[in-house]
Amino acid sequence: MNFSTVDYIVFFGYIALIVFTGLWVSREKKGHQKDSRDYFLASKSLPWWAIGSSLIASNISAEQFIGMSGSGFVIGLGIASYEWMAAITLIIVGKFLLPIFLKEGIYTMPQFLEIRYDKRVRTSLAVFWLLVYVFVNLTSVLYLGALSIQTIMGINMIWGIIGLALFAVAYSIYGGLKAVAFTDVIQVVILIIGGLLTTFLALNAISEGQGIIAGFSQLLEKAPEKFDMILDVSNPNYKELPGLSVLIGGMWIANMFYWGCNQYITQRALAAKDIKEAQRGIMFAGYLKLLLPLIVVIPGIAAFVLHQESANTLRPDEAYPWLLSTFVGSGFRGVAFAALVAAIVSSLSSMMNSIATIFSIDIYKQIIKKDAEERSIVTTGRITALISVIVAIIIAPQLKALDQAFQFIQEFTGFVSPGILSIFLLGLFWKKTSANAALWGAILSIPLSATFKYIFPFMPFIDRMGIVFLILSAVVIIISVLEAKGDNPKAIKYEKSIFKTDNVFNITAIVLSAIIGAIYILFW
Repeated sequence: MNFSTVDYIVFFGYIALIVFTGLWVSREKKGHQKDSRDYFLASKSLPWWAIGSSLIASNISAEQFIGMSGSGFVIGLGIASYEWMAAITLIIVGKFLLPIFLKEGIYTMPQFLEIRYDKRVRTSLAVFWLLVYVFVNLTSVLYLGALSIQTIMGINMIWGIIGLALFAVAYSIYGGLKAVAFTDVIQVVILIIGGLLTTFLALNAISEGQGIIAGFSQLLEKAPEKFDMILDVSNPNYKELPGLSVLIGGMWIANMFYWGCNQYITQRALAAKDIKEAQRGIMFAGYLKLLLPLIVVIPGIAAFVLHQESANTLRPDEAYPWLLSTFVGSGFRGVAFAALVAAIVSSLSSMMNSIATIFSIDIYKQIIKKDAEERSIVTTGRITALISVIVAIIIAPQLKALDQAFQFIQEFTGFVSPGILSIFLLGLFWKKTSANAALWGAILSIPLSATFKYIFPFMPFIDRMGIVFLILSAVVIIISVLEAKGDNPKAIKYEKSIFKTDNVFNITAIVLSAIIGAIYILFW
């Protein structure tokens, strides 16, 4: 794709703006040294609009722009369930989980596990999360981001990987969560504007210049099979999205795990000024979720229709870059490309910060150097973030064998999410849950999931997640009952009034749920 002078000015201006903003908001008053609260929780000062923006900017990355568009190319609108059901999940997390987490004053999710269970559970889950964040999440975002840059600009993949990593490192390692969160506000504006621009131009191309409404109408006519939210068992993609199981089964496991137990996501809410700001940030993110399928799924369907007349083959994960390079004209490419890079870099910086937080707070401070000073903890976090991105740079090129990367990431995560979600939910809401039971729930998650995949290879992974979650929950309950002599002394204590939410949260939650319900009825 040929960039015009205007495209280069827009794109490099965006890079300069992000780096400058990150370093500017990170500056400290003369004589003040960043401590762990400043670096890892943004001094507990984030307002709702920064929380909501950062949640979405951190969530939306190359795996959505590239991977979910690829799944839209193959499967269609049904893949948007990951986004729209996530909005409902955010309501649940905001009302029932966040109040407890904020009450406990935690920095990390493993830290909560020690408060509720013991150090064994905390350490084992901290190590697990570090491995997943570095070897799955960080590497996949770098790979998919570099793939898009290679497809669009012809830049060699390894240089794309290094360039993206350096961009994220430039402001996030020094500034910590505060730099990440406030630059994410800019990033989310850019990715929404640029993403919608690409969608509108693709729809306009389908209608041959008759506008986006005409383009969408033709999209419905030319690919009606791509607009089924609930797939029939005869659909060739049923294994990826198994009908009603999407609504009532395992996808809830994936969403609750991701939005409720995931350090990479919850860290923003943990840094809120107070519970109201956290909950309003969560609701803001829920409404932004409504827009995302327009940005990442519709382009994949549009690419399917536009590419039908082409003689060339197109891999699913090449759909979005192909669309960008073919139908986004000079003058707009800089904006559209900046949106894609914004999604990638915001996720990279968030992951690096979460990796730094977990290692510094849960490993370094708890095991390696218990009397570590604040300055040492922050320095360790910065070094950890740098090492993690170097490891990811080395591993990322090995992922080029993937086809639908988004589906691969979801399935791999589905090996671990049932066990972790089970011990969190039972630990939060059942006072008899024991530490030994929780440890077994975490340990058995991967082998049990792998066993089901081996014995029942044709079982949809979403169904497998749901079944494994039920089995592991039963295991945790049985072990806890056998050990129990009453309530666990480390059970979380709270009054029911903690779950009371204000009218702003309640009204916005009802409206959001109604909108999503209407969408499912319309595209059933």
